[in-house]
Amino acid sequence: MAPPRLTLQDIHLSFGGSPLLTGAEMSIFDDDRICLVGRNGCGKSTLLKIAAGLIEADQGERFVQPHTTMQYLEQEPDLSQFATTGDYAKSALLQVEDGREEGHRAQYFLEQLQMTGNEPTDNLSGGEQRRAALARALAPEPDILLLDEPTNHLDLPAIEWLETELRQMKSAIVVISHDRRFLEMVSKSVLWIDRGTSRLMNEGFGKFEAWRDDVFEQEQIEAHKLDRKIVAEEHWLTYGVTARRKRNQKRLGALHDLRRQRREHRGPQGSVKMESSEGRQSGKIVVEAKGISKVFGERRIVDDLSIRLVRGDRLGIVGPNGAGKSTIINMMTGLLEPDSGDIKLGTNIDMVTLDQTRESLNPNWTLADALTNGGGDMVEVGGKPKHVIGYMKDFLFAPEQARSPLDVLSGGERARVMLARALSLSSNLMVLDEPTNDLDLETLDLLEEMIADYEGTVLLVSHDRDFIDRIADRVLVFEGEGQWIEYAGGYSAMISQRKSALKARQVEAKTSGDKKAISQKEDRAGQQQNGQSEKGKSQKLSYKDKYALETLPKRIAELEGLMEDLNNSLSDPALFTKDPDEFNRLSKELGELTSEYEDAQEKWLELEMLREELEG
Repeated sequence: MAPPRLTLQDIHLSFGGSPLLTGAEMSIFDDDRICLVGRNGCGKSTLLKIAAGLIEADQGERFVQPHTTMQYLEQEPDLSQFATTGDYAKSALLQVEDGREEGHRAQYFLEQLQMTGNEPTDNLSGGEQRRAALARALAPEPDILLLDEPTNHLDLPAIEWLETELRQMKSAIVVISHDRRFLEMVSKSVLWIDRGTSRLMNEGFGKFEAWRDDVFEQEQIEAHKLDRKIVAEEHWLTYGVTARRKRNQKRLGALHDLRRQRREHRGPQGSVKMESSEGRQSGKIVVEAKGISKVFGERRIVDDLSIRLVRGDRLGIVGPNGAGKSTIINMMTGLLEPDSGDIKLGTNIDMVTLDQTRESLNPNWTLADALTNGGGDMVEVGGKPKHVIGYMKDFLFAPEQARSPLDVLSGGERARVMLARALSLSSNLMVLDEPTNDLDLETLDLLEEMIADYEGTVLLVSHDRDFIDRIADRVLVFEGEGQWIEYAGGYSAMISQRKSALKARQVEAKTSGDKKAISQKEDRAGQQQNGQSEKGKSQKLSYKDKYALETLPKRIAELEGLMEDLNNSLSDPALFTKDPDEFNRLSKELGELTSEYEDAQEKWLELEMLREELEG
């Protein structure tokens, strides 16, 4: 077996006197697909930066095999030294041909991520910077690819495209992500950063959470055994034979060691405690839209959509960036008027919104200000006052962070602030716009549990397929050209229903064609028999008919192959989100081929029956 490309051994690192990593290790081999997981703030990104050579550990060893190439996707890339996104993305390419940089891979990745390469770098959003950085990291196809939250700011088609690209790449990959489905699709092993150290599981992420829970359960068992051993030793020292002083002293030292082990044992980190402040009960009908449409310029965003939202519904809205998800949310919540059609909002609606951009956070606020809206030291949660320090602890903030300005918080911490604010407000309609961004897996679990217990109505926009499956009982899906279709169930149920509907349409078309062909064959046969009774059997097939009789079987076989290929392409559950235009084009082409196939079969059968009649 070849040695690892990169090795980290016994890595220690502290920030401000507090230990972050206390002996973490990682080895990266040629074909590795490692997902790096752990609670927010556990040191995942820090370990990735140490692997990339951007941070030096306080203690430990880092070794990289000579001539190993490496690319690192950071969370906040710096493009300031480049004029355009294309210049930035191509800067990672080392290949040179005829004195010119080979930039076609960088351009390909930029286009796949909805960028042209001509965007000036001084006027980019955070999402555009991240997509340009992702193109730059992927383009060289390095020996080692280190990706920190690559799915942030990507829509579902782009996420599924990225999954395909990563599975096809030859690079060894280490990825940090909160997207469970993405991790399941790309990982072969899991490196878990927990309480400063690392644990490796040589299976994909799908097995991780059960394995993690087993580790915690075993730790509890061992801690209980240690407690019982301490009690037993204390009893012996108290009531044992006092004459054996040397033995007693040795045993006393052992007891001190046991007590030290118990003091130094660090259990699992605390969990976020979530409860929502539910307001008065809304009317049974929360939103009712009839035939609504919206056009921006020449682009039709919504065309003749009718949908009803009743109290307690959990509606997920799915579609690529720019499809109109926010437009639909704004119309359904009364913030935007439709061009045509009617929208009625129910009675007693108290709405709270968790937005993906964190725009409602004033950067001049302190953490305490953000949670209290600058209103003192108390937060009202569930109709009861609670001190802001206690509420901060529920969301894993330390008391000393109360006066910290928001602009020094990490992305995950800002996400928790937004959650804390949203959940403290009284509501019966919760609008969640990409709520999973920057949240760790454990916090996502608790958010899911909170929403499950929430008695109000939920509108959810998300690109996280697993989260949609766990939350939504209905999904509204973009189908192209302003068309939105509603499906029962979550994301996986929608995919299954789409495939079933497509197969049903194909069977219906084929059955209809077969009946028509049989009827026409019978009519033609009757006409042929009548003609022969009148003219005798002197009639012969024309040259054109003979040629058709010989060539049609080959054409029918070709059509069957083409139809099978199209059916295979259309059965891809990711196709409709990855490329709606391609899905529509293939569906149209399949319909045309099916029609030609049925006509060819019909023609061949007619000619074969005619040939048999003429030959007696």
